[in-house]
Order: sequence, then structure tokens, then C-alpha cells
Amino acid sequence: MRLEILPVLGIGHVSEGDDLAAMIATAAPWLRDGDVLVVTSKIVSKAEGRLVDVPADGPERLATRDEVLAGETARVVASRGPTRIVQTHHGFVMASAGIDASNVDKTRLVLLPVDPDASARALRTALRERYDLDVAVIVSDTMGRPWRNGLTDVALGVAGMPAIRDHRGEVDPYGNELQLTQMAVVDELAGAGELIKGKCDQVPVAVVRGYLSATRPDDAAGAQALVRDATQDLFSLGTAEARTAGLADAAALTDAPNSTPADPAAVRRAIDAVAGVVAAGTVFTLVDEAEVRAGLIAKVPGWPDGATALVLGSPPAPVDPMDLVRFGADLHRLRAALAAEGVGSTLLPPPAGSPASATLAI
Repeated sequence: MRLEILPVLGIGHVSEGDDLAAMIATAAPWLRDGDVLVVTSKIVSKAEGRLVDVPADGPERLATRDEVLAGETARVVASRGPTRIVQTHHGFVMASAGIDASNVDKTRLVLLPVDPDASARALRTALRERYDLDVAVIVSDTMGRPWRNGLTDVALGVAGMPAIRDHRGEVDPYGNELQLTQMAVVDELAGAGELIKGKCDQVPVAVVRGYLSATRPDDAAGAQALVRDATQDLFSLGTAEARTAGLADAAALTDAPNSTPADPAAVRRAIDAVAGVVAAGTVFTLVDEAEVRAGLIAKVPGWPDGATALVLGSPPAPVDPMDLVRFGADLHRLRAALAAEGVGSTLLPPPAGSPASATLAI
């Protein structure tokens, strides 16, 4: 495969109501069937009137921007200082919901298109019906990525080609059947187009030639196929949500007797998991079922039905008030670790005559 990436020059300023199909066809009379148009979402938004007026500067501008961001946000994923990573109503997770203040008048902000897939389909249809051009269209925007520095363009909308190239079931040169390989080709093409569009060169449209031999009928899924379903997303929760969900799960397991005997290995994993973070001198000791049944259970006030073992906890010795505060935090850490292992726990007074300061029935 040989690819060419060609800039579409001369698009100029785009305003609300402008005819993008006419502007692109006029600027690129050399377009061919099978070309892939990579169109910056900003000019799509401008043509569709996705602009809001804001003060040019000062606290009023920030306040208005915050209001606009709230309206574009389905949920806040993470925040640090003024930075907000949010999920938009489209399902995209990105900084500031994609709201942009670059390449626009200082008194305006540009929002993402309401439906980028529909925008891509409309542009493709207009080029086909009015200019007899059968091209694929990608509406692209810039995103950051977790765990990696730097920005790259990705596809928000697509028409005329599938968003994903699925290699599952194919066999590699070594005879291995591919099980998981699904390539986000429209993101790769969006990134390729960005190489010649740039951020300050006023080249909002690029053409990738040579990737498609023919376009495909528009897929109803569009670029939405790239939005990972929350049930399949290992990192779907934001920072606050994860904390809340973890506490809720721990609370649901806490004080609930186990329906089956607790797995000692799971309890030991929980104890090992907190060993490196508890206060120096804090000790948690697992007492197995045999020892419990041998008589210790009778000495534990309030032993719950269904519990099969216990953990004795002791703070550093000698004990001072701050040690007790730290020990209380250590107990919470252990209960959360037990909950993560699926083990419920109930906090009880220590057995009579025991040197432990706290008892967890599990």
C-alpha cells in the first residue's frame, strides 16, 4: 500500500451557515473517488453554528466557560486544579469537553458538533450528490491520552468506511489466529491528516489517498463504535466515582456474614496487600476456623452467624493516642482490602484476655 497525504488549501474563514461541501470541492477540484477527507471538527462546528459568546477576558470569561463546560458534560471523570477531564454527551472522554478557544475570535468558544457522525454523513452525501464524488469523510479533533504525553488527532465522526478494521479470525505469518486485534483505522487516518494540517497553518482539511479502493455504505455505528462500553472498560470510573464505588462496595460487604467459609488465602492476600502501607508496628493475625472452633469464638462478644474466622489487630506498642488514630486508619485499609477480595468483615471488640486491640470477624 502506498499512501499520499494531501493538504486542501484555500478553505479560508468558515462562518455559521457556510456550505462546507462547496468550499472543499472548490478548493480541491482534484479529489477522486476513494479519497478519505479528514476534516477538522472546528470548521464543522463553525458551519453548524456551534459557537457561544463569552467575555474576552477576566473572571466573567472563566465563569461563562465553566457554565458552558457544565452543559457539555455528561459526567466529570477527573479534575486537578482548573483542568477537567469529562465525558461528553457523545461518550467521548476528553479535556474540557473539547471546547476550543483557538482559531476563533476571542469573544467566542467553539463546541464540538452535536452529532459528528451525522455531520460526516451529511458532508459525504453533499459531495456525492452535487459533485459526483464518492469519498469517505472523517471528522477529527485533538485529544490527549492517558499514560502518554502529547496530543494526537482522533476521529469523532466517520462516513463511507468502517471505524474499526477487525483482524480477528485472520492468521498471521506464523500460523497464529488473531483473537483480539481490532485497529482503530479512522483514528490512524485522522492522525495522518494532522501531520499536514497543523494547528497554526489554517489547513483544516487533508486528503488521505491510497487507503481505500472503494468507499462503503455508511455504517450506522460510525465513530461511536470507538467508544468503549462501560461494562468492558477497566478504567470507566473517574477518580471521585471510583472512591465512592469502592466505599459503597466495602460498606455492602462490611457487617454482612459470608455465605460460604472465607478463603484463608484471600484473607492472607488482603493482609499482605496492606502490609506495606500500615503504620510500623501494626500487626494483623489470621486465626483460622479450627482455632476459632477450639474455643476462641466463645470469648468474642457479638460473634455473627456465618462468620468462620477472625483477624486480630494490634497497634504498635507502647500505644499513644496518635498510634490509635493510625491504627484506626489501618483497620479501614484492611477492611477495604478484604472487600476487594470479596470477603465481608465485621468489627468486634477484642476477645477477653487477648492482647489484640480490635477483632474482625470474617
